[in-house]
Amino acid sequence: MRSLKKIGKVLLYFIGILLLLLICFYIYVKAVSNVKPPNVKDKSALNLKRVDHGNGFYTIGDNWFRHSKSGLYELYVEGKPFDRGVINGKLTKELVVRQEEHFADQIFKMIPSGFIRSFLKDMIGFFNRNLPQYVTEEDKEEIYGISASASPAFQYLGTNYQRILNYHAAHDIGHAVQNLALVGCTSFATWGSHSADSSMIMGRNFDFWVGDKFSEDKIVAFFNPSSGHKFMIITWGGFIGAVSGMNDQGLAVTINAAKSDIPTSSATPVSLVTREILQYAGNISEAIAIAKKRKMFVSESFLVASAADHKAVIIEKTPTDLDVYDPHQNYILCTNHFQGKEFLHTKKNQQQISESASEYRYQRLKELVDADRHNTVPATVAILRDRKGLNGKDIGEGNEKAINQMIAHHSVVFEPEKRLVWVSTSPWQLGEYVAYDLNKIFAMKGLAQNREVIDSALTIPPDPYLLTDTFRLFEKYRKYKQDIADGKQVVPDSIVASNPYFYNAYVLAADYAFKQHNYTRALHWYKEALTKVIATKPEEEHIQKQIQKIKSLQE
Repeated sequence: MRSLKKIGKVLLYFIGILLLLLICFYIYVKAVSNVKPPNVKDKSALNLKRVDHGNGFYTIGDNWFRHSKSGLYELYVEGKPFDRGVINGKLTKELVVRQEEHFADQIFKMIPSGFIRSFLKDMIGFFNRNLPQYVTEEDKEEIYGISASASPAFQYLGTNYQRILNYHAAHDIGHAVQNLALVGCTSFATWGSHSADSSMIMGRNFDFWVGDKFSEDKIVAFFNPSSGHKFMIITWGGFIGAVSGMNDQGLAVTINAAKSDIPTSSATPVSLVTREILQYAGNISEAIAIAKKRKMFVSESFLVASAADHKAVIIEKTPTDLDVYDPHQNYILCTNHFQGKEFLHTKKNQQQISESASEYRYQRLKELVDADRHNTVPATVAILRDRKGLNGKDIGEGNEKAINQMIAHHSVVFEPEKRLVWVSTSPWQLGEYVAYDLNKIFAMKGLAQNREVIDSALTIPPDPYLLTDTFRLFEKYRKYKQDIADGKQVVPDSIVASNPYFYNAYVLAADYAFKQHNYTRALHWYKEALTKVIATKPEEEHIQKQIQKIKSLQE
């Protein structure tokens, strides 16, 4: 009996120490996660007031913000870093707040447990505790300026500044931790004899999906900073990083995620490296120099097209090394794996090639680019809208192996030598592509009245696919998919009928039937899914495992 009491005391003592250590660790995490904003001496910009001209048109001095008839929002901001941020936030305040609401809604759906959300918030804060030391003072000041317009409703996630700063690393954390199709982008460029008039043309799909609402409020933003080059990016409320953009020197940059390890510490977010290249590089050499000096915590491909060099290359960067891929021909293709000698044969890259949709999509892209050796902007748009598989095979609507995966936040085409850019309108890359002339935009001295700033003569019409029965069925498929996610009842046969060539329609129907213990129908649909073009190896393995489960249950 005494021995049992002694063991009990030791156990309680051990549990007490463990709890004390956990409490100390939690206090430490909270303390080091409290990121302080930069020390800005002149905060007078906070006193600026935006002028509401009606119909969604606002100005602050020569800075302006408007809602185009195309559905895109347009923003012009100039000045010093903190001032730019403050003005950006004040002009786009509703979008800054709404974007965070959309983001929070998606987090609530993905992680319904409040305890787990709180834990993850603290862990992300701990992970990003050193993030400020990898972000330039200029960017920190601009982010601090925007954060003044963030909603006070999300203080439980951190201070306004801490949250907005952390959101700039969301792209990196998303693809590093999950390695999913959240960031399965496609880009390419042609020039010289591969373009109809020899001009450089660069196109990209930014397939970054965190819910439909995330892509509702796209902003085409034009920046005239107090130092560096003028540039444009396609962005969203509260975000100063760049994922697609071009500067007034005719340097265009887009990013494509590559396979990464789970990061152990923070570094410079990819989008801020891209932003720095756009603001301070005028050619490929200068872009490489900037990429080299920044430490990143994920692997990424930067497709850089330069008017000064009349060519494009891919800067391939990992957390530890950098390589430059130059195809030494008049076109270049980029999906989600590395192509340069330095990384091509690494284990991680070869795994990406063999298990993901990247290589298949690359081959389809090559097939289309090779088919038309006199590329034009409309031809580039047609490629970015392509929904088929190799040799034109029907692989279903929304397949990750297609160039057009029907999830794009935006699609864009650049003509760097002409300083022209075309941006897609909703839905995805199927709506109009509207054109902006950077020379004209940056020559404007403010915007005295609310008027369209696109070059309407260059507008590319919507995809006729929008008027087809196939598209209407795809919309039904997406609704069925959402109904399943929301726990609603669906008819599995309807899912399959809405997208009959898509393996995932059969997987959804089979998974649903499996949960209903209808193993016979589930087995049928799993087997049918295996006859379709499946996007990734893990998905194929899921199907095979489910088939084995059913067979063991039926024995």
